[in-house]
Amino acid sequence: MKKYYDVLVIGSGPGGEKAAVQTAKLGKSVAVIEKSPYVGGAGLHTGTLPSKTLREAALYLAGFKQRAVFGFEHTLPRESTLEELMHKKSEVIRQHTAVINDHFNRNNIDIIHGKASFSSPKTLSVERDDGSSFLLEGSIIIIATGTRPRRPVEIPFDARHIHDSDTILEIKDLPSTMTVIGGGVIGCEYACIFASLGVKVTLVERGPRLLTFADEEIVTSLVYWMRQQGITLRTNETVKTISMDDDSRVVTHLESGKIIKSEKLLYTMGRVGNTKSLRLETIGIVPDKKGLIPVNGEYQPRHTKEQELNHIYAIGDVVGFPSLASTSREQGRRVVCHAFGSKNGECAVPSVMPYGIYTIPEISMVGATEEDLTSKKVPYEVGTALFSEVARGQISGDVYGMLKLIFHRESRDLLGVHIICEKASEIIHIGQAVMNFGGKIDYFRDVVFNYPTLSDAYKIATYNGLNRL
Repeated sequence: MKKYYDVLVIGSGPGGEKAAVQTAKLGKSVAVIEKSPYVGGAGLHTGTLPSKTLREAALYLAGFKQRAVFGFEHTLPRESTLEELMHKKSEVIRQHTAVINDHFNRNNIDIIHGKASFSSPKTLSVERDDGSSFLLEGSIIIIATGTRPRRPVEIPFDARHIHDSDTILEIKDLPSTMTVIGGGVIGCEYACIFASLGVKVTLVERGPRLLTFADEEIVTSLVYWMRQQGITLRTNETVKTISMDDDSRVVTHLESGKIIKSEKLLYTMGRVGNTKSLRLETIGIVPDKKGLIPVNGEYQPRHTKEQELNHIYAIGDVVGFPSLASTSREQGRRVVCHAFGSKNGECAVPSVMPYGIYTIPEISMVGATEEDLTSKKVPYEVGTALFSEVARGQISGDVYGMLKLIFHRESRDLLGVHIICEKASEIIHIGQAVMNFGGKIDYFRDVVFNYPTLSDAYKIATYNGLNRL
C-alpha cells in the first residue's frame, strides 16, 4: 500500500533541504528520500563545506594571513598531512549534519533512506539497501539529486595519484607537485588551496581564460595573485593523454607537445547529473548528455509525454549552472511557492542572486558584467576601489584585490558589483541588497559606514565612478 505525501523530495542537499522546510512551513506533508545513509548531499560531505573548510585550515596553517599582517615568513612543515588539515572539516560536517537533522525533526519532515525511481508520474519506488522496496505517492515531486564528478574512461583514475574533486579529499599526504585539469570554479579553488600549502601547482585550461562567466578584469586580478602563489597556468591547452611513468609520477601530455609531470593530478572537467537511476524515461523526461535535466523558468522539466507533468520540478546542480549551494536553496524555496501558489511575502523571489568563488583571494559577484552590458549596448560607467587603500584592509592584512561597481551612466542604477578580496563573499551582500531594492550608486555616497571597515570600499569606488561622469 502506498503512503501519500503532499510533496516528495528526492535528495537532501541544500536545494532538497530548503524545499522540504518550505513545504512544512506551508503546512503540507513532506518526505525526503536520500540514497546515502546520511543527510546533506555532496554540498556537505564532498563539495561546498569540506573544500571551504580545507581552504580556511590551509590559510591559517600556511600563515597566509599572518604574513600579510605582520610581515614575517611562515612555512608549513612538509611532514604535515592532509589528515591533520581535514580534522576541522570532519567536525564541521558532523555539526552541520546534526543541524540539518534538527531542521527536519522540528518541521516534522520524514527522512526515508533508499534509492528512488519513478513508477508513474506521481509514484516513486524506493529501494532499500537490503533489497526491499515500497511505493510513495506525492502530489508534488521535486528532483534534487545533485551531480557527481565526471570521470572519462580515458582518464586512469586511481586511489593514489589521479583524483576527482571527491577523492582528492581522501589523500593523506601533501604532494610536492600537482597538476589540476580544468580552470572552472572547482579547479581554481583547489589550485589556490594547494598552492597556499606550498605545493607546486600547474593548472591546465582548454579555453583562453579562467572562469569565463566572471568579470574579465576581476579574473585578470585573480590570475596575477595565482601566479604570485607560484601557480603555473597553461591556458588554450588541450590534454592529449594522462599516464603514469616508472617513478609513479603522473605524466600529462598536452596537444601542444608540452609534458607536465607531478606527484598527483586533480581532474575537474565537468560534473554529471545523478539521474540515471531515477528511470525518468518512464515519464517522458530526457536528461541531456551530461545527465542534467533541462527545465523551464519555473524549474519544471521539459518532457516528451502528452500528459501534464507540471507537478514535477528539478532544482540545484542537477539542472546545471550556476550549481551553487546558495542558488540551489533559493530554487528549492521558489518551486514550493510556485507549486502551491503561495501569495505571502515569504515567497517573494529576489531579482538578483550573488555568486561566490572561494579562491585565494575570494571572488564574489552580483548582477551584470562589463561584457554583458557591452553586448547589450547599455551605457554604463565603472567605479573601483583597491583594498590596498582601504584602512581596514591595511589593518587586517586584507590588501589584495579590488571592489568594482558598475552603474547606468544616465539613471545611475546599480547594475553590477564585482569583488576580489579575502572577504569578498561577505561584503558582496551590501551591493546585492541595494540592487534588489532598485537602488542607485548615490546610496553609497550618502550612507555612513563604520570606519574603519572593508565596506568603506563601496564609498571609495562610488566617488571613483562619479568622478568619471
